[in-house]
Amino acid sequence: MTNEMEQLYQQVILDHARHPQGRADLGEADGAATAAVGHAGCTARSHQVNPTCGDEVTLEVVVDRTGTVPVVADVRWEGQGCSISQASVSVLHGLVVGADLPTVDQTAATFRSLLATKGAGLDDEAAEDLLGDANAFTGVGKFPARVKCALLGWVALTDALVRTGVRGDD
Repeated sequence: MTNEMEQLYQQVILDHARHPQGRADLGEADGAATAAVGHAGCTARSHQVNPTCGDEVTLEVVVDRTGTVPVVADVRWEGQGCSISQASVSVLHGLVVGADLPTVDQTAATFRSLLATKGAGLDDEAAEDLLGDANAFTGVGKFPARVKCALLGWVALTDALVRTGVRGDD
């Protein structure tokens, strides 16, 4: 990766950390689904902590079940931690709101694959297009301790989706 590209990616991460998408005051929650399974929509929260560095995120997902395939209608979150963890959940918000569950799964798997390249990046234009701003985390893969920071919000999303009842515990 060129130095110019690394600088651009660093700027994207800093911009998302400073101006996060989907960040909201969630108030108190018990983590349980707030709408019964079987209704047109459901909401659930997940609180995740990275014990290595203390990053925290509480993520709430709203799933619309009116169509044939569930769709992530909204994601709201609050958290504290490093710019990587906070920017990653901000980018997650932009990628998954409005997406159906198969697309969310594909996006999450592609993001994990990106981080597993240890900074080499993906050699797949379609995957890079799918990830959009998440490509900025390419260099994070060089630092195993930081990978956990980047994945924190994605772990919360996965857990919250399980809690909604739209998917099983993977």
